[in-house]
Amino acid sequence: MSYTSLNFLIFVTATMLVYFLFPIKRQKWTVLLAASYIFYLFAGYKYVVFILFTTLSTYLIALWVEKISVRSKENIKLHKAEWSREQKKEYKEKIKTRKRLVMSSALVLNFGLLAFLKYYNFFAGSLNDIFGAFGIGFSAPTLHLLLPLGISFYTFQSMGYIVDVYRGKTPAQRNPFKLALFVSFFPQIVQGPIGIYDSLAHQLYEPHSFDFTRFKHGAELILWGLIKKMFIADRAVIAINTVTADYNSYGGTALTFTILLYALQLYADFSGGIDIARGVAQIFGIDMMENFKRPYFSKDINEYWRRWHISLGNWFKNYLFYPLAMSSLFINTSKKIKNSKFGSTAAGTHIAKVLPTGVASFIVFFIVGIWHGANWKYVGFGVWNGGIIMLSVLLKPVFEWCHNKLRIDPKTVPYTVFQIIRTFLVVLVGYVFDVAPSFKQAMHTFVLFFTNQSLSAGWAQISELGLGKKDYLLVLAGAVLIFIISVIQERHDKTTVREMLDEKPFILRWLVIFVGIMILVVFGIYGSGYNASDFVYMQF
Repeated sequence: MSYTSLNFLIFVTATMLVYFLFPIKRQKWTVLLAASYIFYLFAGYKYVVFILFTTLSTYLIALWVEKISVRSKENIKLHKAEWSREQKKEYKEKIKTRKRLVMSSALVLNFGLLAFLKYYNFFAGSLNDIFGAFGIGFSAPTLHLLLPLGISFYTFQSMGYIVDVYRGKTPAQRNPFKLALFVSFFPQIVQGPIGIYDSLAHQLYEPHSFDFTRFKHGAELILWGLIKKMFIADRAVIAINTVTADYNSYGGTALTFTILLYALQLYADFSGGIDIARGVAQIFGIDMMENFKRPYFSKDINEYWRRWHISLGNWFKNYLFYPLAMSSLFINTSKKIKNSKFGSTAAGTHIAKVLPTGVASFIVFFIVGIWHGANWKYVGFGVWNGGIIMLSVLLKPVFEWCHNKLRIDPKTVPYTVFQIIRTFLVVLVGYVFDVAPSFKQAMHTFVLFFTNQSLSAGWAQISELGLGKKDYLLVLAGAVLIFIISVIQERHDKTTVREMLDEKPFILRWLVIFVGIMILVVFGIYGSGYNASDFVYMQF
């Protein structure tokens, strides 16, 4: 059931009516649970077993972790008078190790399942290539595996909850059905945003009454998401799919155009889907976190990743980056460098200070690359982004020295524009790994960028990508529309465009909404004979 389908609109309307008319106020959350599983069944009833496994294992192991914590506190209190300080410390370390082992079992089970479904055939194929190169006759079998809907997103969300219980940040949920709702909430199951239990769960369980303002704002956000998806992304993807279907036939100019078009299509597709998800949730009285914050206005790659897919970035920051950067291995390495002869120099002092951050960032983005897909090109994507971030951290004093020597004021408008363009070009390099069918073809693409540029030949290929001049003009108009709204939002960061629209005269407000609906109805990509493009991040 696609977010852009009429069936989804009917489904949301029916769920909304049942939810707000449900007579037992305290049990309204059960309507959302039932709706979430009905929605999931539409994706294929065979996949339900996977989300049930994640829910049940998360529920039981979280209770187990909390039980160990409660019993250990009781035991410490019981032996408070007779245990020495060293004995208490030793006991606490023993309990911490036991809790970590129990928590790790949940991570191994669930991330192991995700890794098997997502990467088994990739590793089997790579292993067979290695065996073949050495003349070994053994061949690992390939399996017909399909990824269940949203498995990456609900696995990350569930495991974040487990870690929070382990850290004592949140109590374990006693009601398995409430936890099932947190794991499966239907607006976010397709591509996020990845929720944090403390900020999302209570909103799911609290009864919400119908609020016209929330309904209006939610509907406006859904409309904006649909425009980005059906007016811009689903039109642009026609040309992109044409290129990827016969990638080696295109020259440098056509591929350059494709990467630029992909930058627009990806943003419109992903942010559009998130807008629809957040809009639906808002109608039910639930505020899900913002997942995008005008990422193409970023002045460096670090800022870009703080603005792009914010919920995934926060997840990796909280549950992987900080544990890595603050681990004893990284801290001890930093101390060794600091205490060495090299550490007494200015460069050594700086490297000792930032090395844990830089290396942890590289590891995180290496894993982010692998998360994107079972293909060596995604490893390249992760290495590129992680490498740039690590170098930017390590070379920060060099950049500052250059600014001082060249008397550059980073706060001036021209330099800010330069930084934005520079960052966008760095991002585009990463997008080459997304678009190219393989790592080898991505490397060849970089060569073509510099050796095979021809406007006449390029335009001839661009004109044969399945889009006419009218379509390209509409895509350009969509890009301009996104840019204008992004500029407005960037200048008024504390207020949403919807709230700003509320302050306008009645006629202007409804004229804007009417124009938005007409754009969708007249120029949206839909209708008989057309299959709406899946959201890009569904495959991740």
